[in-house]
Amino acid sequence: MALSPAILHSSGARFSVQLPSVNVCGGHKHGLSIRASSSIVLVEKTEAEKVNRLKTAYLERVIPLLKEEFNYTNIHEIPKIEKIVVNCGIGEAAQNAKGLEAAMNDLALVTGQRPVKTRARKAIAAFKIREGQPLGIAVTLRGNVMYSFLDRLINLGLPRTRDFQGVNPNSFDGNGNYSIGIRDQTVFPELSFDVLGKPKGMDVCISTTANTDVEAQKLLALMGMPFREGGGPSAVIKKRKLKSHHFDSKSKSTQRTKKK
Repeated sequence: MALSPAILHSSGARFSVQLPSVNVCGGHKHGLSIRASSSIVLVEKTEAEKVNRLKTAYLERVIPLLKEEFNYTNIHEIPKIEKIVVNCGIGEAAQNAKGLEAAMNDLALVTGQRPVKTRARKAIAAFKIREGQPLGIAVTLRGNVMYSFLDRLINLGLPRTRDFQGVNPNSFDGNGNYSIGIRDQTVFPELSFDVLGKPKGMDVCISTTANTDVEAQKLLALMGMPFREGGGPSAVIKKRKLKSHHFDSKSKSTQRTKKK
């Protein structure tokens, strides 16, 4: 991906760190300082300091490109991200109140919003599940919190994933919604493996207002979603349902063979 000249020729990034004074030979105290400079920076300082930079990029850059490509006549036809639902199964933590609370705190750190408990709708004896028992946690993000989480997911979470080669472009549901599965929550810098202990995964469902998967994929791609090459949403071929007369003909044929 080629970098713009404005980014390449931007002013050098410099920072200075002043460390506390330490004792050296002779009993004198000296303060240590570290300076570093670079002639090339990858992100403009003004761009990095924006609070809702992904929302600003959508309003200023993505909307004109979508309107030009798909020839929208009304601005309300342009697809946008409606909400993001993040859910996580707690597994063995359902029997442990402290483990459940820890999982809720971890997901709150990642998403920036307090999750809620998802409970079983009915009892299943084979899986030792009671009605009303907490099975997982979920959180629905909208507005600025949604854009902030998506920005950190695209630019921090996914690149830190082990052996990451891009997200699957075929994970659309046919209605413009996209789902991502993350195996380890420690890809987010808010959590560390030492604190989290056993790795936990989570599912991220991005709901858009797009009518087709092609429009939704274009929207997410322009917002920076790193899709894997060599794939894309395709038309879903619905299987023909068999009617009652199909089964009647088969039963009649079997009866004829038995009579012979």
